[in-house]
Amino acid sequence: MSQERLIKMVCKDCKRMNYMTSKNKKKVERKIELKKFCNWCKKNTIHKEAKK
Repeated sequence: MSQERLIKMVCKDCKRMNYMTSKNKKKVERKIELKKFCNWCKKNTIHKEAKK
């Protein structure tokens, strides 16, 4: 069974869900943070992994 799962990425500023990505849960144990463009804020912000 594959250990990669889809996760939601939420903007740290406006708290809206903007992206879906996958992560290998066997290798990565911590929460992912990526700098992505937010369509609602209209700027690059940090996006954090959200709960399901």
